Amino acid sequence: MERILLIKNYKDTTILTLNSPKNLNALSEAMLEALKNTFLKIGQSKKIKVVIIRANGDAFCAGHDLKEMQTFRDSKDGGKHYYQDLLAKCTYVMKLIRELPQPVIAEVQGVAAAAGCQLVATCDIAVASEEASFGVNGVNIGLFCSTPMVALSRNISRKKTFEMLTTGDFLDPFQAKEFGLVNKVLNCKDLSEGTLEIAEKIASKLSRAVKIGKEAFYKQAEMEIEEAYAYTSSVMVENLLYKETEKGINAFIQKKPQPKWE
Repeated sequence: MERILLIKNYKDTTILTLNSPKNLNALSEAMLEALKNTFLKIGQSKKIKVVIIRANGDAFCAGHDLKEMQTFRDSKDGGKHYYQDLLAKCTYVMKLIRELPQPVIAEVQGVAAAAGCQLVATCDIAVASEEASFGVNGVNIGLFCSTPMVALSRNISRKKTFEMLTTGDFLDPFQAKEFGLVNKVLNCKDLSEGTLEIAEKIASKLSRAVKIGKEAFYKQAEMEIEEAYAYTSSVMVENLLYKETEKGINAFIQKKPQPKWE
């Protein structure tokens, strides 16, 4: 039986491939479990500097597996406890992405819908093909995408998010870039190479600085401005005391090539 999540290492980058094209790479229980276990391992690695999430098939990720979810309707509570556990597991996986020390890049080749759009919005960077599309279309079947809107509304404007949530309309990749959901749009043949170029550029930086910076980026975004400045000032002081940073600053002052970080 083929694995639902493929894992490949390329230099300092780990590439995760959602490999369940028959159900449009849905975030089934099995997929969420595979992602959770993989992220927990990656978070402990000192060798991995960047993570890329891509997918096989026509879709990046169509959201939760509705067929799987419907099978629990016949339980005594109508599936309530199952749905609570499923959404808690999904939330945990999304939080793991944010808490990973490594930047995570979504490489989107097709449709990213509902929780699949949430996955893209949760990643630190997103690159899309010209054939990608993005939507939170649960409202079309009577299910408001309440959890996906958490990440989406932290990427694009509230009004645009609400419009998408209430109309079920999709964004094409160029609209997604315009509204801030994706960083770059590439044609299909250049998608993987272009994503790797970004990963390699990030991997060439001091990983300690990227790690402390990623953590600070998300923490300060939830603070009032005075608290944010106080917190980020303390982060910069800590970063300035790194021996590697001292070497980098000295190289810049002396107009020497920047060190190659371990």
